[in-house]
Amino acid sequence: MPLSEHEQRLLDEMERNLYQNDADFVANISQAPRHKPAYRAIVLGVLIAVVGVAALILGVSIRQPLVGIVGFLLMFAGVMVTITPGRRGHEGSFDVPSGPAASSGAGRGPQKGASDFMGRMNERWEKRQDGEH
Repeated sequence: MPLSEHEQRLLDEMERNLYQNDADFVANISQAPRHKPAYRAIVLGVLIAVVGVAALILGVSIRQPLVGIVGFLLMFAGVMVTITPGRRGHEGSFDVPSGPAASSGAGRGPQKGASDFMGRMNERWEKRQDGEH
């Protein structure tokens, strides 16, 4: 079943908005600062985790639960050190966009940007519904 003229116009408008928003998103991401991995933290975390595995195996082999528990805690701490991002100021922050995409509102946090977007879409929908009746 073909679309009516009104539905076709709405579809075309939605498509144009999608392309515009997508271009803003790509421009924002390409200008965002990149976070460099903290290699020291990764190496330190892996070493701590390996020592934890060794302590866990040692605790099981000598039948000492306390040594096994300490080994498990070391493993957990090593993984946390490895995967936790560094705390060097705002290096890895994507909250502050720069460039032309910053003024369009595309670089806001995911929840705020998503709610603003949905709010605008709801307002447009209501205006269209009010205009038809």
